[in-house]
Amino acid sequence: MSDFMQFLFAAAITFMAMWLVMPIFLFLLRRIGLYTIVQEGTCQVFILFGRVIGILREPGLHILPFKLGLNAFLVNWLGNRRVLDMRLDQQYLRSNPVNSEEGAPMGVGIWYEMYISDPVAYLFKNVDPRGSLAANVSNAVVRSLSNMPLENMLINRHYMSHAVREEVSPRSHEWGYKLGSVYIRKVHFRDAGMIHQIEAKVVNRLRQVTSAIKQDGANQVNIITSTAERLAAVEFAKAAAIRPRILGEAMKAIAEDPEISNVMFEILETQRILESKSKLTLVPPRSELLTQLIAARKPE
Repeated sequence: MSDFMQFLFAAAITFMAMWLVMPIFLFLLRRIGLYTIVQEGTCQVFILFGRVIGILREPGLHILPFKLGLNAFLVNWLGNRRVLDMRLDQQYLRSNPVNSEEGAPMGVGIWYEMYISDPVAYLFKNVDPRGSLAANVSNAVVRSLSNMPLENMLINRHYMSHAVREEVSPRSHEWGYKLGSVYIRKVHFRDAGMIHQIEAKVVNRLRQVTSAIKQDGANQVNIITSTAERLAAVEFAKAAAIRPRILGEAMKAIAEDPEISNVMFEILETQRILESKSKLTLVPPRSELLTQLIAARKPE
């Protein structure tokens, strides 16, 4: 039982040492300036008596006396340690006012990247480097893109992005900020009345184009219809002209044989009688009196 109690006591001491004593001990070592840890994508600037005594850029564990000398034991008490974020950052400026060459009020939205290139200049040459860079980019947009032709402003965004970047980069580097990619994301009209006028013109133009397409289609249909009617009339006229000749030739061929001719005329006469829907009365041969009586009878 005593061995088990010793095990529990040792485990408790180890737990306290790992979770309480060790962090406090490492904190005290950092406070006295023995070491520091630089995180990935950050930079540490050490300032003592208003003077930069060291800059650590490489991530990892650094023994400060090897980097700063004896000043490492004073910088945390009499100086200052600034941690800067060196990662790439992005910002978007909406609707910067620009006038085109034609006088149209335009708005330009610009997206750009920036990162800290000089930690010392970033800390001491400008109170607000990020705000100054945004103002510089906005002013560069106005200076570089004003009085451009409206067509180029709406189409050629690569040239505009390059012009803004060329003007901003040298100035931003003086403040410790390095400008990365610049992209003109949006170009739009700022005047609501002009937008409504353009919309009305576009709608009217679409109506004109639609009406022209409909009219052209109707004209094409009329041309096709009239052409078909003309061709049909020509063919019917040819048929009407040829019909008498064909009938005459057929009748001539029939008339050459009297027997065929008589049979044909009898058939035609019988067909006409059947088609007339009249009453037919059959009378025995050599019955003249009966024929006269029937003929003298009034029709019903």
